[in-house]
Amino acid sequence: DHVVSIDGAPVADWTAFVSIIRESGGRTLELGVERDDAPVTLSLVPQRKPLENGAEVGYIGAGVTPVDWPEALLREVRYGPLEAVGQAFSRTGEMIVLTVDAIRKMLVGLISPSNLSGPITIAQISGDSARAGMEAFVGFLAYLSISLGVLNLLPIPVLDGGHLLYYFIEVVRGRPVSERAQAMGLRIGLAMIGTLMVMALYFDLMRLW
Repeated sequence: DHVVSIDGAPVADWTAFVSIIRESGGRTLELGVERDDAPVTLSLVPQRKPLENGAEVGYIGAGVTPVDWPEALLREVRYGPLEAVGQAFSRTGEMIVLTVDAIRKMLVGLISPSNLSGPITIAQISGDSARAGMEAFVGFLAYLSISLGVLNLLPIPVLDGGHLLYYFIEVVRGRPVSERAQAMGLRIGLAMIGTLMVMALYFDLMRLW
């Protein structure tokens, strides 16, 4: 479909169309489109999509047709074995920083906890990335592995980061953490991880519904 007008007013381009949709959540719009070179009139009601700051925007889930780039504008980047190792370390560092920053923003309230993803969302994204090609799928697996590694190093009892925290306290104090304190930490860690898992699964189900 080629969108021609909204409520009788011509639409200049995709950016203008998106702006109108974002401002029209819950309102019925009359779209004039060209379909197979024939004019068609459609009624459209954009959904209301909440943002992190509490505001709402209109949303219809549509996208533009992929651009067929001319050969003259395409570039292929290749790295040799040694260069690839350097690039791998660089990209891994960027992903670690991105994951840590996301955790920080979630703790201070800049990112909503609803962004947490559980096994259902992970399975969906795995399927989407696999359909997008081997490069996208391997990249997703790499990012997933790095994210799990960062989470595992958080100073929460039960996780490896919790054991490292006990070792650090032992070095500072000069004696091991008492068994009672370790048992208490174990209960707290299990409660935190269990709560996190339940929240992630809940938000997964909410996305499905």
